[in-house]
Amino acid sequence: MKVIQKGWYVIYTKPRHEKKVFEDLTLRKCNAYLPLVNRRSQWSDRRKTVEKPLFSSYVFVYLNNVASYHRVLGVDGFIMFISFGGRLAMVKDSEIETIKQLIAHCHEVELVQSDIKIGEKRKILFGPLSGYDCEAVSYKGKDRIMVRIESLRQDIMAELPVECLVGDDVFNLSIYDKK
Repeated sequence: MKVIQKGWYVIYTKPRHEKKVFEDLTLRKCNAYLPLVNRRSQWSDRRKTVEKPLFSSYVFVYLNNVASYHRVLGVDGFIMFISFGGRLAMVKDSEIETIKQLIAHCHEVELVQSDIKIGEKRKILFGPLSGYDCEAVSYKGKDRIMVRIESLRQDIMAELPVECLVGDDVFNLSIYDKK
């Protein structure tokens, strides 16, 4: 029998089943979170803004006990729980809150590959994200911040005004320019 600690876990879903899995979890009275961002999509005849998951094939679920774990297993579209080193991947409450704050208060939030070089660390000085740690980078010619979601080994990139950030020295946003 599995021992489940209370906390956020990550579900891996079938491709493009994130919303369906989230709805099914909600119907089963599970506390689930699906971070959605707006993306511009181009078709041959039109352009449209659509809501897409920030993390492809990932849905977060809060498990209280073994019963809540088993309730998730029967969800249509569920493939498995994400694990690292044989242990279910747990995401800290603070990391879920960071994701929520980034989506709520930043423009052009996107998931990026973690091959971006480590640059200057900053703290967000004011605004709704005040107090969060981030890394300042220049990405695709735009000034951005990068927040590391350590438990998922993922980076989230968001646009934020430079004047919101504070560091030890004069702020220089040309740390790494990935074209």
